[in-house]
Amino acid sequence: MARYTEAKCRLCRREGVKLFLKGEKCSSVKCILEKRNSAPGQHGHVRARFSEYRVRLREKQKARRIYGISEVQMENYFDIASKRKGVTGEILLQLLERRLDNTVYRLGFASSRSQARQFVSHGHIMVNGRKVDIPSYLVKPGDKVTLDQKLVSGSFGEIIKERITQAKTPPWLEINPENIEGMVRNLPSRQEIDIPINEQLIVEFYSR
Repeated sequence: MARYTEAKCRLCRREGVKLFLKGEKCSSVKCILEKRNSAPGQHGHVRARFSEYRVRLREKQKARRIYGISEVQMENYFDIASKRKGVTGEILLQLLERRLDNTVYRLGFASSRSQARQFVSHGHIMVNGRKVDIPSYLVKPGDKVTLDQKLVSGSFGEIIKERITQAKTPPWLEINPENIEGMVRNLPSRQEIDIPINEQLIVEFYSR
């Protein structure tokens, strides 16, 4: 995908909610939304009129920015979800959650999804003992996710262990902090996906 090079906090201001794109900073008082919660730009403070199209567009953009994917990737995920049996919106979120970079983030190995994507792209992540360097790789139940031993050796390994103990691992994942390894227990259900997204609006956007 095209790499976003501008300030990530602008994305949170545009959507009006915390997207947690900068790790721990987003949970601290340093978060820009604590000081300036208007949209970026000269007219960001002006209250805009929200049409039905704009509401659905913003929800789709919010999901894209949370998971750090391109528009083409988002469309592909929707096409896959729409062809499967079940609720399309829930299947869409399930596919996004199962991305390897998101799984690494959810396990607490990385402070943000962008850092998790970097770990994967640089070959630091192992799935079932084999190196996987594709951030969009979809994990499945029974998969074991570990970090390259070279990465966890020394002081950085202790930082990751501390991060794991503080992370809120979702129920569909299992974490072993001592060995720094995670296991995919089951496919994530909607109740186990704690992101501020109304997936039905995304379905309506692509179904228009």
